[in-house]
Amino acid sequence: MPLSPVVDGVVLNADKIELVRSGRTLLDRVSMTVLTGEHWALIGPNGAGKSTLLGILGAYTHPTRGTAEILGHRLGRVNVHDLRTLIGQVNPRHPLESARTVREIVLTGATGTIELVPRWTPSDAELSRADELIALMGLTPRAEARWPNLSQGERGRALIARALMPNPPLLLLDEPATGLDLAARERLLAAIDVLRENRPDLTTVLVTHHLEELPTSTSHAMLLRDGAVLASGPADEVLTTELVSACFDHPVAVTRANGRWAATAGGR
Repeated sequence: MPLSPVVDGVVLNADKIELVRSGRTLLDRVSMTVLTGEHWALIGPNGAGKSTLLGILGAYTHPTRGTAEILGHRLGRVNVHDLRTLIGQVNPRHPLESARTVREIVLTGATGTIELVPRWTPSDAELSRADELIALMGLTPRAEARWPNLSQGERGRALIARALMPNPPLLLLDEPATGLDLAARERLLAAIDVLRENRPDLTTVLVTHHLEELPTSTSHAMLLRDGAVLASGPADEVLTTELVSACFDHPVAVTRANGRWAATAGGR
């Protein structure tokens, strides 16, 4: 029987989670509560624990201590393979090796596989949804373009469309703007903003090193340093000059204009 989300407004709830590997503490008593329709950013320097935390929120890693509840299901008490079907996950290092078209890549989101399932025939509804998502990501003219011929930005938008195929209530994005030039980054962030506007019930968590890679629709932020939470809450309260400087151990000046954040060298 398919697993259903059990959401009473709380999509994610992590309570004092710790992750220890080979005697090294990667996450240190991290707590967060994410509500329906919120859009969180996990920010911090390399090695801060951002992607590690995202792995727990995506049901790919179990904490050593503490509890993590995802869509109402507690890790350790649920079949993680079933739970993952409720979560859209976007990894820019998608391990596709064949020269699939954008439409074929998006359709693999219906089966949760990297490659198309042999002898699987998508339904008319699945084909229609794939085309709708391709259009939402601004990729209709590239629907028949093949993976090796896509730019990094086009790949990123195709992977978001793929992650949305099963209509998940939760979307996790791990550094989606990695390797993009300025124009490609702006197209990607605009597509994320459009997505969030079209799906007000969708909840997202995005990992990044750079404030410039935050969509305008970002509602909350968590600053991580050395596996611990430095600050967490509404984005405008967390993404301040003082807190971001402390997080990166470097003086920066944080500004926001037209809904977008920027961090430049500056004093505290």
